[in-house]
Amino acid sequence: AGIGKRVALELARRNARTILACRSQERGRAAVEEIRAATGNPAVLLRLLDTSSLASVRAFAQAVLREEKRLDVLVNNAGLTGLPFTITPEGLEQTFATNYLGPFLLTNLLLG
Repeated sequence: AGIGKRVALELARRNARTILACRSQERGRAAVEEIRAATGNPAVLLRLLDTSSLASVRAFAQAVLREEKRLDVLVNNAGLTGLPFTITPEGLEQTFATNYLGPFLLTNLLLG
């Protein structure tokens, strides 16, 4: 939703192979279908990613490195605010993990 969806739509309009990394499979599928329909670009893909989970970040990065020949652009757009204080199963504060640690780890893992 929001900025991330608009960025993905614009990349797809430019005929880029575009991977939407989403927490929700249902919302992600809807976004993929909407972007494909709006752009005519069939190379819009959904991959599940929860940046608050370092295990999810590692699994996502491994899959991208395994499945994709190259990665030209990475847009780290995940973020949340205003949630009550919560600790993730990995012992991290959820907002900090989602907004900073997860994207930092993802970027570093994809650098190769």
